[in-house]
Amino acid sequence: MLNGWIDLRSDTVTHPTPAMREAMARAEVGDDVFEEDPTVRRLEEAAAERMGKEAALLVASGTMANLVSLLTHCGRGDEVIVGDQAHTFLSEVGGMAALGGIHPRPIPNQPDGTLRLEDIEAAIRTEDVHHPRTRLIALENTHNRCMGAALPPEYMARVRALADCHGLKVHVDGARIFNAAVALGVPAAELARHADTVTFCLSKGLCAPVGSLICGPREFIREARRIRKMVGGGMRQAGVLAAAGLVALETMVDRLAEDHQRARWLAEGLAEIPGIRLEVHRVQTNIVIFELDPRLPLADEAFLGALADHRVQILRWGPRRFRAVTHYWIDDNDIDRALHAVAEVIGNASRRISV
Repeated sequence: MLNGWIDLRSDTVTHPTPAMREAMARAEVGDDVFEEDPTVRRLEEAAAERMGKEAALLVASGTMANLVSLLTHCGRGDEVIVGDQAHTFLSEVGGMAALGGIHPRPIPNQPDGTLRLEDIEAAIRTEDVHHPRTRLIALENTHNRCMGAALPPEYMARVRALADCHGLKVHVDGARIFNAAVALGVPAAELARHADTVTFCLSKGLCAPVGSLICGPREFIREARRIRKMVGGGMRQAGVLAAAGLVALETMVDRLAEDHQRARWLAEGLAEIPGIRLEVHRVQTNIVIFELDPRLPLADEAFLGALADHRVQILRWGPRRFRAVTHYWIDDNDIDRALHAVAEVIGNASRRISV
């Protein structure tokens, strides 16, 4: 619980832990644009090691991490194959096109977050004067809009093989890649191994206040540093932020299994409430997406408002569709209270039908 509220809107609402605040207060700092911040350097080295890559770069956010990666991989007029439900396609303000002149080629995401290999191959452009050049395949792991689905190493290996056949690069938006690793029982580096570059977020399930990392080959990261500066991402005494990130990597990864377990409890409880539609078997990590029965006389905003009266917050995810995300500041009691609140709100609406 945060500030008396059960906030399930996202794992981005997490506050830094006391250990993070202490580390931030004591952080050794320097000018990171001059590559002189020792705490940033330690975080970047730790991130690269975790992902099995040569180097890493700290940036302000996950959106910046993906944008800088795409701008480094692609030139103006190049094309990226991306899922039609991907965060990079739907929720990053069209940055790849607006700022990079990069053309997205969306293909359908499957319910498990994957892109069908046949669809990827069919989307690869032939060498033709009329076509943009396909440069990159962009994946997302875990997949936000596909119920936090984790893409397994076997799938990543098949995409890598396909990319190699066509001379393409692979980028992974791994904002929640540690959730995927914990859910699948493999090291994060095993999920990143088949990608040229991967990003991950410190300020979601890992609970740090700010920051994402881009991980990849040393030469790529050197060029990404120039692009980061171009988009206004050069930071000075960023070690204050990096210190929290180091604590996050050291203390927050293994405990993600607790968030996954609570998400499953939440999903199972919601599925038992008449008027809610939910595929419990799809809940792998910390994201639960459910729908309200269209026959229920309860508008979406009224549903959210009634939950807010119980000091419970979730996110509207589309018409009659909602998302709840577990995180460090949600405990077992919060799950029970949230379920009780949803059941009461739905029950009140259902009784209006019978009257």
